Amino acid sequence: MYSKATVAGHPLHPMLIGFPVAFYTGTLAGFAVYAATGSQFWLNLAIALNVVGVGSALLAALPGFVDWAFGIPRGSAAKTVGLAHAGLNVTALALFAISLGTYVTHWNGPATGATLGLALTSAGMLCTLAAGFLGWMLVQDYHIGIRLTPAQERDELAVQSVDRLSTRRRSAA
Repeated sequence: MYSKATVAGHPLHPMLIGFPVAFYTGTLAGFAVYAATGSQFWLNLAIALNVVGVGSALLAALPGFVDWAFGIPRGSAAKTVGLAHAGLNVTALALFAISLGTYVTHWNGPATGATLGLALTSAGMLCTLAAGFLGWMLVQDYHIGIRLTPAQERDELAVQSVDRLSTRRRSAA
């Protein structure tokens, strides 16, 4: 199941996901240091990193959705894992967006505190980590985004046929 959104034959989604992960991590770190020091610099850094994190997450989601919608066969276990992966990423995006909306107005002055920012971005990072685990499952276990050799493709089709047959047998029982 090779990626449908590519550039020069390389899947786009895996190329882009490092950006929101890095910026989300930086946002959480910025809020943590702001909570410890109260320094406006760290709040501003957290806000700026959050803007880029949310924007890059939206950008990474587009080819991810294309791959899920058009690259993974309906009814496959990979489709279900992909949906859970997307759901966790959308939840993380929402948490970081709420944090951004809450704190962006405090660019020129101190916020009332960092507790809400820490809570939202911590929960967002947990969702991102869980989504990353599922994303790795998609690559490692289901070979999403992997260009297979002709021999591997034949093996993959044979395994899918056996899986479909066993699913039918379980359904009939």
